[in-house]
Parts: sequence; structure tokens; C-alpha cells
Amino acid sequence: LVRMQFLQILSRKPGSLEMLFQIPFCQKQFLYTCLSTSACVYSKKKKGNSYEQVDQEKYKNLVHSVTSYKTSAQTPETILEEDNLLYGPPAKHRPPIKAGTKTPKSWVPLINPSKRILPASSNSNVPMKIVLQRTKMPSVTRILQQTLSPQQVFYLERWKQKMIEELGREGFEEYTKNLFLQGELFHSALESIFLSEEMAARVQGENDIVAGYLSSVEHVLEDISEVKALESGVHHETLRYLGLVDCVAKYRGRLCVIDWKTSEKPKPFLQNTYDNPLQVAAYIGAINHDVNYDFQVSCGLIVVAYKNGSPAHPHFMDPDLCSQYWNKWLLRLEEYMDKN
Repeated sequence: LVRMQFLQILSRKPGSLEMLFQIPFCQKQFLYTCLSTSACVYSKKKKGNSYEQVDQEKYKNLVHSVTSYKTSAQTPETILEEDNLLYGPPAKHRPPIKAGTKTPKSWVPLINPSKRILPASSNSNVPMKIVLQRTKMPSVTRILQQTLSPQQVFYLERWKQKMIEELGREGFEEYTKNLFLQGELFHSALESIFLSEEMAARVQGENDIVAGYLSSVEHVLEDISEVKALESGVHHETLRYLGLVDCVAKYRGRLCVIDWKTSEKPKPFLQNTYDNPLQVAAYIGAINHDVNYDFQVSCGLIVVAYKNGSPAHPHFMDPDLCSQYWNKWLLRLEEYMDKN
């Protein structure tokens, strides 16, 4: 016990134990104590491998499949056979039909190849204004309204219900009435501008309702020249429909059917104008197949004006784009004819 306490005291000081075993007197006073660690090794009888006891020749294939490093012995052919057994033969892939690739049953060209273009007459500077003859032929607006897609009908109905909740039914009716009135006044003001600058200035000064719209389209009017028709009736002699064209004039040197639109929300892209491009294409086709017009049109222009005077968005439709919307219009026309 004394020796153990002495060793504990020495172990607390660095180098004390080393000094203890070096000096001679320590060798005399203390017996050497050998501290050793040992591990007991237990010998066990080696366990034999169970596979060694298997008859290798008899179960050669089984042993090889178990001990082989390969994960599967299947081949592509066996996998296909197994898939056919479990899931049946693979279905043939059919590429999806792209929207707009459908063609009308009876196609009529947008440009009339048989129409004769007469030389310009002396009074060609006066815009044409043919009175729209009310016949049994449907109008472009009616055809488009009765062939709306389910999605268009859904969004239109949802907008209507939302406005009725905010304004009430009578308030909504008053709201739509004012929209039509503003559109009519705007078109009348534009007609006055093209016919008489003096009258246009008077209309703009007296009518505050259209002042913002006229300011909105001011930069567009600078690019319009050679007005050929204003608020003029057109009808397609072959396809049997009619409409009222806002304006036919040159926009930046190219003859266009121009459609003036008013909006409370910005419409910076052509896709924001919904079915208006189809309407323009329908008017272009009607003019080109109407004997009352001695010219043909291949371009379109949709101008969206804003009541707050923000710069209007002009959407130009080149001949290729007009042809695309012409095909879509023919499909809507066929759908209307099938329903009626």
C-alpha cells in the first residue's frame, strides 16, 4: 500500500518516475515490478465451408449462379418477353397533333386570284363608305361570338360574374353601355380626323370622353396615309358572310385593314387581343372577294387605344400572319355553319 501511494505521488510530477528507475538507490530500495498486458488467445476449431460439402458436379449450375459475380443472367430478349407477359405489347407512339394544323374542308384563298385591279380613279382620294346591307348572311362578329371555345366562354362568364358582384346587375349593364358608347364616339372622332382636320379639332375639344383615346393613338396616326375606306360594309360573295370595316389605309406604306380597339388594360402583344386577328383576316378576305372594292389587301393592323392617354399599341399583321389567321377563321366559319 505504501509503495502504491508513493508511486501515485511520483506519477503526478513529470519526470519523477524516470528519475526513480535511473538512480541506484531506487534499485536497492524497491523491487522491480513487471507490468505487462497479455491477451488470452482461445483457439477454436476452424469451421469448415458449407459449400465444400456440396456435390460440385451435381449442382454445378446452381453453385455457379450463387457464387458468380454477375447480377443477372437475363438478356434483352428475355426482358422483353417478361415485359410483354406482364404488361402486354408496347403501344405505338402517336405524335400529338399541333394546334392550328387542322385545315378547313373547303378552302378559299385569302387573295382573290380572279379579281381585276382597276386603275385609280380621279376621286380616289375620297374614302369609300358602303352602307352595310342587312341580309340573311351572318356577320363576322356573330360568327365569332357563337364559336367561342369552352375556355373562352368560361373566362368571359367569370369576368361577367365578378363585375356583377362589384357593380350589381344594373351597374354592370350601365358599365357595358358606356363602353359601347365610348367606342362609337372614338370611331366617329377618328372618322372626323380622316375627313376634316377642322372638325376633328372641334370634336376633340368638346368631347372629353374621347380625348384620352385620341391622345393615345396620336403617334399611330402619323404613320397612316391614303385612307381608302371608313366604316364601310363588306361581304364575301363565296363564303356568304358580311361585316363593317373600321378603316382601310396605308400604315407605313403598306395597305392594311385597320381595326381600332379601346381597352382599360394594356394589351402589348397580339395574343392579348383574343379573336381580333381573326376578325381582321375575315375583313381582308371579304374585301378581296367583294366587287365593290377595286383593290386587294394582304396586311392588317390592330390598334389598341387607352382612355388615360397612354401610347396605343399597334399590332401589325404581315401577309404570312394574315394567312395563318385566315385559316383559323375558315375553321370557325365552318363550325358556325355546321351548328346552324
